[in-house]
Amino acid sequence: MAEQQVDAVVIGAGPGGYHAAIRLAQLGKRVVCVDRDAVGGVCLNWGCIPTKALLHVSEVARHARHAAEIGLEIPQVNVKVEGVRKFTTDVVTSNVKGVETLFKGNNVQWAIGEGSFVDKSTVKVTKKDGSSETYKAKDVIIATGAAPVDVKAWPRDGKLIINSDDAVRLPSVPKRLLVIGGGVIGLEFATVYNRMGSEVLVVEMMPNLLTGTDLEIAKTMARVLKKQKIEIMVNTKVETLEKGAKTVKATITGEGTANKPETREFDQVLVAVGRRPMSDGLNLESAGLKTDEKGFLNVDAQRRTAVAGIWAIGDITGGPLLAHKAMKEGVVAAEAIAGLPGVAYDPVAVPNCVYTDPEIATVGLSEEEAKAAGHELRIGKFPLLASGRARTMNESDGLIKLIGDKKTDVLLGMHIIAPQAESLIGEGVIALEMGATIDDIGLSIHPHPTLTESIHDAAEAAHGTAIHIINPKPTAAAAAR
Repeated sequence: MAEQQVDAVVIGAGPGGYHAAIRLAQLGKRVVCVDRDAVGGVCLNWGCIPTKALLHVSEVARHARHAAEIGLEIPQVNVKVEGVRKFTTDVVTSNVKGVETLFKGNNVQWAIGEGSFVDKSTVKVTKKDGSSETYKAKDVIIATGAAPVDVKAWPRDGKLIINSDDAVRLPSVPKRLLVIGGGVIGLEFATVYNRMGSEVLVVEMMPNLLTGTDLEIAKTMARVLKKQKIEIMVNTKVETLEKGAKTVKATITGEGTANKPETREFDQVLVAVGRRPMSDGLNLESAGLKTDEKGFLNVDAQRRTAVAGIWAIGDITGGPLLAHKAMKEGVVAAEAIAGLPGVAYDPVAVPNCVYTDPEIATVGLSEEEAKAAGHELRIGKFPLLASGRARTMNESDGLIKLIGDKKTDVLLGMHIIAPQAESLIGEGVIALEMGATIDDIGLSIHPHPTLTESIHDAAEAAHGTAIHIINPKPTAAAAAR
């Protein structure tokens, strides 16, 4: 069993891991990055990238089906699953090869195998053929991410009962799909398969979809999804799943069934009830590490664990479980290892995006969180129905909502339901990081006609000076202008 001496080992090649490895190499460190699968982790191979490819395909299909509304005649849209899978696979392969090229260009050593601790400074990598090698390093970064939560009562078989990893590679589009869980993952796949022709039911046990999201935004999205013929049941539970030869019978009860048990049949069931931190096989005890009661590792602002020389980033350190959070943490840990001064993970704002139809993007405090924090609020809203650009796109379902502190006018949160919300939210991220006021946004000239000017309109609405909607009543700010 060969042993190599390096400066740092990164366990996990997902977004956080490959960012950490590349930055370490850029800073002159000899680094090896270890993963049991392909580079890119869940994000590139089973999560962010393939799901967004599927969402793009289904979005094109939706536009084609509704083309008559804008004067175009398009023959019937037929989804060819083989072609869709090839497109998705090609996108994934291209991204994976891109990261491999970055590893080579930055002299990051790549090792495929199961990484585990021998002691706090030694990592053993066990390959699929049973052989192994060890790496000795002053610093080790744990970046193993998270995996779908498995529910013992509904064992996954990858065919009838599936998880999100399976859902990106289904051999066919199910006629009837049950999605258990109304969070980000559940709603994104509900959108994909609804647009590709499935009859979709989403069952969520909590009172609203997207728990933790601004309540008005979550309720607005529920209305939009129902308008798209996606059936939504909240305050409802799936009691049992009974597998047959080709279908699954689900017994459902709660608010969505008038509190009476109801049995329905589905071609497939997607269990999307959350993700769990992945520390399986790491042998943390040998490194002197323990996870908390939820399976996460506690870290400081530089992502140090309780054991000197061991760092942790990404989903293994707790929420929000987002690739871009992991990326930032990876860079912070690498720079801290290299001794750069003033390095810390302390973001004012971490954006979150939900790739439904339309998209949701949020950053900062929700209305409920801001109230709970003791703020007296100033809120500005602008419906997409009043946006000229949205009308030109034939996309009028949506809302821009700004949350601010009434006394200081400082922006506290931005919440968007709109096409391209993923990109629009960047304005909110910068505004929060710079400590901007709502008035700063309202005084800034936004291009016309664009969706971004709806953010400007929402800022003006917060002060009662909006031009493109009727203001509720004159305000002192409006009178002063």
